[in-house]
Amino acid sequence: MTLLTVAGLSLGLTAQAGTAATKDGALRRPNRRPNVILIITDDQGYGDLSAHGNPVLKTPHLDRLHAESARLTNFHVDPTCAPTRAALLTGRYSTRSGVWHTVGGRSLLARDETTLPQLFRKAGYRTALFGKWHLGDNYPLRPCDRGFDESLSHGGGGVGQTPDHWGNDYFDDTYERASRRGSRVEVRKEPQQGYCTDVWFRQARRWIEGRATRKDQPFFLYLAPNAPHAPYRAPAAEVEPYRKQGLPEQQATFLGMIANLDRNVGDLRQFLRESGRDRDTLLLFMTDNGTALGHRVFDAGMRAAKGSEYEGGHRVPCFVHWPAGGLNQGRDLTQLTAHLDLLPTLAELCRLPLPEMPLDGKSLVPLLRGRVGEWPERTLFVHSQRVQEPVEWKQSAVMTDRWRLINGQELYDLQADPGQKRNVALDYRGPTLTLRRAYETWWESLGPALRESVPVVVGSKEAPETILTAHDWRAETAEVPWDQELIRRQPLVNGWWELEVARTGTYRVTLRSHPQEAASAPPLDAIHARIVATTGHGQQTRPVIDGGGQQGSPPEVTASAPIDPNSRRVTLHVNLPKGRTRLQTWLTRSDAKSRGAFYVTLTRSTQRD
Repeated sequence: MTLLTVAGLSLGLTAQAGTAATKDGALRRPNRRPNVILIITDDQGYGDLSAHGNPVLKTPHLDRLHAESARLTNFHVDPTCAPTRAALLTGRYSTRSGVWHTVGGRSLLARDETTLPQLFRKAGYRTALFGKWHLGDNYPLRPCDRGFDESLSHGGGGVGQTPDHWGNDYFDDTYERASRRGSRVEVRKEPQQGYCTDVWFRQARRWIEGRATRKDQPFFLYLAPNAPHAPYRAPAAEVEPYRKQGLPEQQATFLGMIANLDRNVGDLRQFLRESGRDRDTLLLFMTDNGTALGHRVFDAGMRAAKGSEYEGGHRVPCFVHWPAGGLNQGRDLTQLTAHLDLLPTLAELCRLPLPEMPLDGKSLVPLLRGRVGEWPERTLFVHSQRVQEPVEWKQSAVMTDRWRLINGQELYDLQADPGQKRNVALDYRGPTLTLRRAYETWWESLGPALRESVPVVVGSKEAPETILTAHDWRAETAEVPWDQELIRRQPLVNGWWELEVARTGTYRVTLRSHPQEAASAPPLDAIHARIVATTGHGQQTRPVIDGGGQQGSPPEVTASAPIDPNSRRVTLHVNLPKGRTRLQTWLTRSDAKSRGAFYVTLTRSTQRD
């Protein structure tokens, strides 16, 4: 492969560094299992590091980590955040697990998937998450349902989104604390002081310190700050250096958020050194998709950004640092790798059991050991499916070490054209046809997952109350109100939730336009409320958005009531049988226009099973 350089700096697409380092900086296997800290930032791209040539941004602590790590320089993730996290934590393509979007019920991780924290717990590790989860806010999809002993996290896909605590704005927010006590999960809202990224890292250090008397038990820490995801907010002191350079406010703040992240990574590493944990801790740093905004400052020679099928949408940094394992010297590994590979890699290094489901990723241990000859050519797939029902070839990339087939039509030779500027599909018909066939086989393998949806469980003994939000609506036409700013506009839109009723019974259903904690929220602005629960249906049955009937449709359970003009909520009761249900609500105004309830609370009020 040829060397890609930007501003005279190597960006790592070279085979030379990966093959030469067979001794210095190569993996060795100590007897003691390591602690593992996996840091995954949000919307920070490959070029959003000064070590990768960024001429404006300064990231001295990440640069030092870069200099002391094995670096996967051809490492790929999904083009958006929830799919990346699903693939990372399962070792399987995200679409297989029901996750291919960030909202609309398509960011919920299927219950039968085995996650990385579950494997760590099974192997005797303590586990914790601080920051972003984005794979389900309700039982049985919450972090502590999926293998974490403890978590502190915001709701939805970002601070200030619809499931998050109302009014959170990155500073002095309230987050959800969850702790596992045997088979029971305790959940509470907990106010925090300070900037969100500082909170996640501070909580991580406290959690590690709290285990000081149990150093014989290793830990797995999933540290997932929401920065530098929009909305762009950061401490003024860390934004000011970029304002002074004349950058637009949004770009200056984006870089300031990364500068804050960098400082926190430095503080964490200093804490590990001072507490004597650095040597025995395997520290991984990566990001969840291409940059959201940084390409306007520096694109690292790559085409496009977050959400794209081109390289800038999904090629990201990944550093692996483990002094006791010999991974403490800078070394580039240039072979095609992906987030899918981290679960089998950690399973091998930490002696974890593997999931029963077949994995799409493969262990990186041969590469980390410097045995490049043991790493065969492979084909990987990326697609961006920000739709309810995935579409074949939509925003897709088929990848080998040399080639990128984009959308089934464009072929790029990454050796000669790393910036993907020249489509050579007509010049190389053989590789184009081969990659098309590989994609078609892969797409066919996704079929079962594409025909299903992941439900939220209601009425369980483990979580007797469930709060649904419009973030997880299924909707055929309108964009779901996934953000609190959208909720404040009270749009006339509607959708439904996919549910699984755990126990037959009468359910108390409370409809709101704002969450309960929004004390100053206005009245409902509606005169009539209606619920339709479509029960006992097959996977393909859909409710009717306007609330009308449908010939031959599954049974419907309905309830309706007038609304007091000054009320901020209305409560109805419905009898729901055990099993799959699709729930939809209508709040109708005096002008006959309606919208769905953006927040719905369900509580089972009888004991009949």
